[in-house]
Amino acid sequence: MSGGIRTVRTPAETEGLRRLAASGAEELGFEASAEDVVAWVRRNFAPADAAVACSMADAVLPHLVAAQLPGVDVLFLETGYHFAETVATRDEVARRLDVNVVDVLPEQTVAEQEATHGPDLFARDAALCCRLRKMDPLATALAGYRVWFTGVRRDEAPTRTNTPLVGWDEAHGLVKVNPVAAWSFEELTGYASRHAVPLNLLLQHGYPSIGCRPCTRPVAPGEDPRAGRWAGLAKTECGIHS
Repeated sequence: MSGGIRTVRTPAETEGLRRLAASGAEELGFEASAEDVVAWVRRNFAPADAAVACSMADAVLPHLVAAQLPGVDVLFLETGYHFAETVATRDEVARRLDVNVVDVLPEQTVAEQEATHGPDLFARDAALCCRLRKMDPLATALAGYRVWFTGVRRDEAPTRTNTPLVGWDEAHGLVKVNPVAAWSFEELTGYASRHAVPLNLLLQHGYPSIGCRPCTRPVAPGEDPRAGRWAGLAKTECGIHS
């Protein structure tokens, strides 16, 4: 299978994946090592079944997965609104790691979206902007896979406290794996340092969580790591992980 090619599964196939996710959650529990989580995927899926979603705040997750699944697809949501540092990190990941970086594009360019919805949609309807530039393109890209890896961590926000290592993604109809869910930010940067993994330069300038440029600001000491995302709005998630 390959991302973006919609796979129509029978109810039996879907139920089989759902049971596999439940089995993985039981086997790995709540605190298994990230390496053990990736190993579980390697034992239960073909390499082409898996994709890594990466915002390019860092390359820890692609590096971690590629150690056991070399050549894995890494999906980058190219929204058209990224910081230059984020795009540079993507380019470094493609150049240095044994992965296949796939730019996931919205149906419309920024200019086309502005012609349809008016300028600065992110400021007027952030939820719609996220859906058009992130959620819908990702759903299309994930259609050809059976399992996807995310870099969600429990310490990022109260909404993520109970993130499992393995779960069933009802929205996309596939297994969702969060190998670094139990890690702290310090463990993440420690791994990056030990393995010389590319890091987004914005991490050094008060951006512990990095999204689109217009909707991300630096975080003050002591603030929630995701406080800089959609600041001033009653919004903490783009919708992908909610």
